[in-house]
Amino acid sequence: MLAAIRHVAAGAALGRLGDRCSHELLAAEIRRRHPDDAILSEEGADDRGRLTARRVWIVDPLDGTREFGEPGRVDWAVHVALWEEDEIVAAAVALPGRGLVLSTAQPPPRRTAEPGSALCILVSRTRPPDLASRVAEKLGARLLPMGSAGAKVAAVVLGEADAYVHAGGQYEWDSAAPVGVALAAGFHASRVDGTPLRYNRPDPSLPDLLVCRPEIAGTLLEALAVMS
Repeated sequence: MLAAIRHVAAGAALGRLGDRCSHELLAAEIRRRHPDDAILSEEGADDRGRLTARRVWIVDPLDGTREFGEPGRVDWAVHVALWEEDEIVAAAVALPGRGLVLSTAQPPPRRTAEPGSALCILVSRTRPPDLASRVAEKLGARLLPMGSAGAKVAAVVLGEADAYVHAGGQYEWDSAAPVGVALAAGFHASRVDGTPLRYNRPDPSLPDLLVCRPEIAGTLLEALAVMS
């Protein structure tokens, strides 16, 4: 569906159309299949009834709207996560530009990092945090800008990078599905201070994130603490 609408719009208009069409499709399907569940979507009104709901779908219909609107880019994603009993119990991140779907149902096997290689830390393409730059300098790591949070977490899970560090603003829908997939695949995911990521809160702001290979989590968290 998202690929099809690329033939009728371009640039920012394409991004807006993609956001709306994807939201409408996902919301309709969730309501059809699970009419009693609540939905928290970036593109929908926040129904506060979700705070007392037993199950909540946390959705980013098009993560990386800017990248979706740029010809040839594949670093955009669709996020769908299911929250229940204070945790993400199922999640999927679709990367249509790459023809991939990563999910908690079939987590990809972890790849072993090459010994001695410099760490590769993914950061936002449009607003890379200064914190990540200072951590990279301290650890001799290289920074790699990329679009969607889902695309960045997928790159870590697929062994294409070692970590993703974000600070400076996100919401629950930006990270819920990627974090669910990363945790199911055996990766570390937390706030940059090491505290757990909590979802379906009254304020959906969740401004910072660390996803990385578990064996380097301690090193990164220590460096982040020093640089914060």
